[in-house]
This record gives sequence, C-alpha cells and structure tokens, in this order.
Amino acid sequence: MRPRRIVLGAAGAVGVAAVIETLSRTGLVDPAALPPATTILREAGRLAVDGEFLVDVGATLRAWLGGLALAVLVAVPLGVLLGSVPLLGTAARVLVELMRPIPSVALIPLALILFADPTRMKMSLIFYACLWPILINTLYALRDVDPLAKDSLRAFGFGTPAVLWRVSLPSAAPFIATGVRIAASVALIVVISTELYAGGVDGVGIYLSETQSGGGRTDLLLAGACWAGVLGLLANAGLLGLQRVAFRWDSARAEAAA
Repeated sequence: MRPRRIVLGAAGAVGVAAVIETLSRTGLVDPAALPPATTILREAGRLAVDGEFLVDVGATLRAWLGGLALAVLVAVPLGVLLGSVPLLGTAARVLVELMRPIPSVALIPLALILFADPTRMKMSLIFYACLWPILINTLYALRDVDPLAKDSLRAFGFGTPAVLWRVSLPSAAPFIATGVRIAASVALIVVISTELYAGGVDGVGIYLSETQSGGGRTDLLLAGACWAGVLGLLANAGLLGLQRVAFRWDSARAEAAA
C-alpha cells in the first residue's frame, strides 16, 4: 500500500511540474511571473548546497522544533487534566473556544514587543498556534475512551490514576500523536509567515522575502518555497513513522489518519 502511495504522489508531482513547464514554455503564462519547472528545480538544487540558505533552514528548524516541543509539553498534560476532571474541562471550554480561533500572525506585534530575540519571538507564536490542535485532540481523545474498559478496571479495585494510566492514556495516545502531526504542519506555516512579516536575521521566510528585493526573482522564490514544502513533508513523514513504531497496536488507525 505504501509503495503505491509513493508512486501516485510522485506521479502527481510530476504532473504538476509538467503543467507549469508547458504553461511557461508556450507563453500562456509570463515566464517572469511563473518560470519553467525545470528552472525552479535547478535553483532548488543549487539551494541544497548553498551555505547561506542552509543557515536560514537551520534557524527556521530551531524555532519550529522549540515552539512545537514547548506546545507538546504544555498541551498534553493540560489536556489530560481538563479531560480527566469534567469540572475543570467545563470551566475552561469557553476560554479555549474563545482563544483558539485567534490567528497567531495577528499576535506578531505583541510578540515583537514582548520578545527582543527573534528566535524566542517565533517560538512564542509557534507555541500559541500549536497549543490548540494538540489540546483539542487530547481532550476529545480522552472523552472517547471506551467507558466499559474504564468501568471494568474500576470493578477490580483500581483507582482513578490507575485507570488513567492503564486505559485512558494508551487509548488516547494515537489521537494525541495525530494532533502533534497537525500542529507540526501548522508550526512550519507560522514560523515562515512570521519571518516574512516580522523580519529578522535569518530563516526561510527571510530568504523568501529577500528574493523579491531589487526587482524580484520569482524562480528563487519558488525554489525556496519548494524547500519549505519538502521540510513539511519530511516532518510529517518522520512523525508518522514514530507514531507507527510507538503505537503498533493502532497501526490501522494511524494509516487511516495519514
């Protein structure tokens, strides 16, 4: 099943590249606005060995990983607490529903005031954006745990902590992992958007912004954007692989969530 998906995905990418190449080469689209796919891929290949671009990639990945890790460390325990104590969950529901629709990019001015360091500023916005998908997935996962399994354990004299550790968390863990994968994609979007709008010293977003200075180079812009997409693809594949290894008993559900 996986080789078939890889082949179909590669075929789709080749098809899109062929369409772009045809539109540009035939003059249906201005090549200055949409360069041929071969030109874009050639520039993307050059970026792979460009030291300055690799520094930008490293800066983006550091902020991405730091903000995502912080969100996991906060959102999962908080979600477990709110999902295990109905009174707290009900009290916090309005606050969660009020805050999670606020786009993190709208908080860029506030983050610029609070954090002088660009990396911390990006991490704070990533943390805010990633907090909600992980928290919501954790909450709903705990609510969907089979009540019969929990009641059976209680009937044998196990207390609430034991039920949580032996039944609720193992059942909810794959859903929490899916929330982390969703948050990872959101984090990459947020960090590059923040670099584009807030500026800074280095980062993929900074590189994309610089390609448009002095007249603009659309081919470099799209080549950098291709690498941003590759980073997202690799992050999702890596997290999905970890999820499959960690939760082998739930491999069918993880495959469906992919």
